[in-house]
Formats: sequence, C-alpha cells, structure tokens
Amino acid sequence: MAKNNERNLNITIKNQEENDEVIISVSSIFKQLKRFLTAWIVVAIIAALAVFSLSAFRTFSSATPAQAIVSFTYDGIEQGLDPKKGGDFDIETMKSPRVIEMALTEMGLDIESLEDVRRNISFGYKMPQDAYEKLKAYNSVMEKATSGSLSAAQAMLDVKYYPTQFYVVFDYSKAGFDKTTGTEILNTILDCYGEYFYQLYGFNKPLGAAVTAVDSEDYDYAQQIDLYRTSLRNVRNYLNELAKEDNTAFRSSVTGFSFNDLSEYAKTVTSIDLDRISSYISVNNVTKDKNSALAYYDYTIENLKRDKDEYAERLAALDASIAKYVKDSATFIGAGAESINGTSSIHSDQYDAMFKSKTSIEANLAQTTQDIKFYESRKEALNSDKTSSRANIEKVEADLESLKEKVANIVDLTEKTANDYYENVQFANAYTVLAYASKSASAGIMQALNASLKSIIIFEILIFAIYLAVAFISALKRDNRKKAVKSTDDDYDDDDDDLEEVIEAIEEAAEKEAEKNPKKSKKK
Repeated sequence: MAKNNERNLNITIKNQEENDEVIISVSSIFKQLKRFLTAWIVVAIIAALAVFSLSAFRTFSSATPAQAIVSFTYDGIEQGLDPKKGGDFDIETMKSPRVIEMALTEMGLDIESLEDVRRNISFGYKMPQDAYEKLKAYNSVMEKATSGSLSAAQAMLDVKYYPTQFYVVFDYSKAGFDKTTGTEILNTILDCYGEYFYQLYGFNKPLGAAVTAVDSEDYDYAQQIDLYRTSLRNVRNYLNELAKEDNTAFRSSVTGFSFNDLSEYAKTVTSIDLDRISSYISVNNVTKDKNSALAYYDYTIENLKRDKDEYAERLAALDASIAKYVKDSATFIGAGAESINGTSSIHSDQYDAMFKSKTSIEANLAQTTQDIKFYESRKEALNSDKTSSRANIEKVEADLESLKEKVANIVDLTEKTANDYYENVQFANAYTVLAYASKSASAGIMQALNASLKSIIIFEILIFAIYLAVAFISALKRDNRKKAVKSTDDDYDDDDDDLEEVIEAIEEAAEKEAEKNPKKSKKK
C-alpha cells in the first residue's frame, strides 16, 4: 500500500502553449539521487582534495610571511592609551631598533640586518562585531541628527574603536631569511618586546637614578643630607601613590614588604637617622667649607622663596576659578501626587581636577615654607663662631655612609616590590603573546586548510547543485519515456475496440434482418 502511495506522488509541469503535461514521480527523483550518490561522493572528495592540494602547494612553495597574534590588557587600552596614560599607545614600538637589536643579539645574528627586519614587520587588527555595529549605529545617528541634537548624539555615543589584539606579520623572505630563521626572529622579537614593554612603561628607573647620583665626596655634608632627604621624599611619594592605586592589599613575594611597610621604613630613616645627622651637623657646624655652605644656603633660600610665591599665585588663581565655576546640573522630575521637581549638581571631571590640583599646590606650599625655615636656621647656626672638630667630621662621614646604605636598600626594595606588583598584579596580562609564529609542517597544513576552506565550500555547493540537477533531469527523461510507451499501447487498444464495435453492429443488423425474412435467411 505504501508503495502505491509513493507512486502517486508526482510533480506535474504544464506547457501552456501545447497544453501538454510532463509528470515526474518523486520516487523517481529519489531513485536517481540514489543512483548517482556514489558518483557525487567521489567527485566531491576529488574536488576537495584538488583544491586543498593547490592551496598546500602554494603555501609550501611560496615564502608566506610569518604571523603571530599579541594582546594587550590593562586599564586604558580601550581608549588607546599607554599604561602610564600619558599618551597614545603605539604598537609600532614593537619594531623599534632597540627591540630588534635585542632579538638579533640574543640569536647571535648580525645587527647589520636590523633595518631589513624592521622595514618588513607590519601590524594589523580585526574589528570585533560589536564595535562594527556601534560604528554603524553612530553613522546612522549622525546622518539623521539635526544641528540642535548633533552635540548630544556625539556625546552619547563612544564610537571610536581602539584595538587590543594585533597581528604581527614578518615578511622574512624580503628581509633575506629562510622560513625557519624568519620565524625564530619574529618569536624572539615578541619575547624581547615583553621586557622592553615594562622598561618603557615602568616607573622605577627614574627612582633609582635619583639616588645613584649621590656621591658623598662631591658635596658638602649639609648638601648630602638634602639630597638624601629629597630621595627619601620621592620614594615615599612614589610608595604612597602605589598604595592608593593598589586595591588588592599587595605584599610582594619577592621582598615580603607591602607599599605601606616600605613607606613607614623610609619615614623612620628620615625622622631618626637623617634628622639626627642633620641636627648634629647644624649644632656642631660640621662643614668642608663654611663660606661655600653659607652661599649654598642663601641660594637655596632664594629659590625656595620664588617657589613659594609661585605656589601662592597659582593657589589664588585656582581659588578664584573654583569660586566662579558652575558645575553641570541635571533636572529631575518626580512622579505621583507628591512629586518633587528640581535640579541637582552632577559629577564634573574638570571641577574635581581643579580641587585635586589645589590640594597638591597647598601641600607644596606648606612644604616649601617649612624648608625655608629649616635653611634659615641652618644659616643662623653656621654664622656662629663655633667650628667643628676632626672627631665631629669623622662621625658625620661615618653616619652619612651608613645612611647612604640604608637609602640605597630602601630604593632597591621599592624597585623590586614595584616590579613584582606591576608584572604580577597590575600588568599581569598587560602584554600577552596569544599565538607565536609557527614553522612546523602541521602549522603549514592548517594554514593551507584555512586558505582553501572557502574555495572548498563553494566547489562543494556547486557539485551538489549539479548532482541534484542531473538526478532531476534523469528522472524527468525516464518518466516521460515510460509515458510515451504507454500512450502507444493505448492507441493500439483503441483500434481493436473500434473493430469489435463494427463487427458487433453488423451481427446485430444481420440478426434483425433474419427475424423479418426467415425463408430468405435460410436460403442464405
């Protein structure tokens, strides 16, 4: 019964001009699909292998540039800023001469090829779909916005996209290297850039330089105290900034110190060791050259007074600006029977920045005022007739040497702790190599497969369409050939029926005639 139902499923195509019907059985189509299935599979496999082989031949025979992928993840990269947030981040720093020189030196290659390597490194990035959709939305809004709402549209939409992942491409053949060496050069550059990245955007180098510049033999004793005081003050300010920035209660696994621990250590050295030595120098007038020391104090006091006047002027200007500044406001409207309408001041970055600047200037002004009083008291003490003994000088020199070691230790601990924090906490994933360039055969095969995948899909769709068309046409021809044969058989059957009808009519006429003339009929 199912077979009969299957045969009754037909597709009818009518020719309007000849009024003929072409009937195609669905079962015939499936039979033809089954008939050509093996041929289709074989052709599809051969076509896929042929396309892939062509792509593989091109990949392995041509010098395809080496490619890697790197990623940057830190606060500010989404706005295109560098880790210090003092400028725009530039991926081109990866191919700086310093980085390439480090890579070539590490590999033992001649640095004369530095420029060839640098010139043949390029970068690219892929825009995520969400960023692309946002840019499309921006263009749509900006096209429709009227002049009155244009600024609002610009303020509402953050439409600029800054990449966080980059392709790094090295065309080693143009640089004069083979595939193996070229791939190793690119991967070494990626590693060297990691070290360069932290050096370029680190915060510790100026701190160390500020202390190593101190040499006890080149300065008078009071001047050495001032240099150490400045160094310790810089260290404490740096540590306090790190402590504010850190929200993880960081304690270094390298040094065992937190930022607050080191800040207190620096404070202790300042208040106990440095101030004790400074007081001893002032009380005992310990100096290498009294006249030079007095000239130094006069010069320092004059500079500090100028700084004080500048801070006072800047503070007054800021106070005036703050008093006149009108913060942005927002209107709010309540709902219901007891609604309350009104306006409220809202957050303003500019207003907050002015207050932050005012606080900094007030602190500098207060510190400058204290420094002026301190140097004036030194000058007054040095003007007395009391002179230092040789024992006083030896004691001060020994104390200064001990102080120098303590300050150097604080700076060293600070640098190590800060490096540990930046590399393992703050910038733990700031720079990551997501995919190194590969020189293996499997990587080449995958590259060939990726390159040929689109072509393979297109060819397979085309072959499948041909397979369906062949099966359909074959079923059409087969069914209509059967119809023609059946139509011929039906014509023969119709002629036999007509002859029989004539014979029957003659016989009926003869019988009627016999009934009318029986005698005549017998003679016949």
